[in-house]
Amino acid sequence: MEKRIFKDKAYSMLATMIKAMANSHRLEIVDLLGQGEKAVEEIANETSMSIANTSQHLQVLKAANLVEIRREGNFIYYKLGHEEIYQSWQMLRELGLKHMAEMEKLVNDFREKRNSLEALKMDDLLKRIKSKNVVILDVRPETEFKNGHIPGAINIPVEGLATRLKKLPKNKEYVAYCRGPFCVFADEAVQILTQKGFNAKRLGEGFPDWKMKGLPVEIIEE
Repeated sequence: MEKRIFKDKAYSMLATMIKAMANSHRLEIVDLLGQGEKAVEEIANETSMSIANTSQHLQVLKAANLVEIRREGNFIYYKLGHEEIYQSWQMLRELGLKHMAEMEKLVNDFREKRNSLEALKMDDLLKRIKSKNVVILDVRPETEFKNGHIPGAINIPVEGLATRLKKLPKNKEYVAYCRGPFCVFADEAVQILTQKGFNAKRLGEGFPDWKMKGLPVEIIEE
């Protein structure tokens, strides 16, 4: 094989894989599947797409070996093909946040309106995590919490947070986290908490980022 043919084929194969991710909906799906396996219906609901459109995007990702499927009765479940796929998304996301001024402004404007502009870095959380004064709130859905969470975190999905406030002591510092920098659950949680006089911040990153660092993870077995 001539070297030009070799290079053309190699770059073409990589371009096919990159093209599969080069879509806003499919990037969101990859981000979502970083939380764990999900049914098509769950993905459609989370991404505000029809089941038909969601299935089409998932088939594109599957054709590029980016996701795998598992069938259980009439349901089809999807998960990322391997851990490196989320890492590639993570690197792309960080590149955008660091070097695209428009993206930085978008994130800051959104968080400023929800009192969550001052996000806590993971290194800072690690320093505070042993303090009895810090409460770590996982505001993701319960199924995601059970699949893995930061040790010691308590799960209060954001849609039920307002009804649980009376049971939360106000003399604590609250750190809310969710799926990642583009997940709005933690921002909504901080907004709810601060409006009621709680000291609350969001974690800048999400649970997958915690896991990718090789930090301890708790799982709740059924």
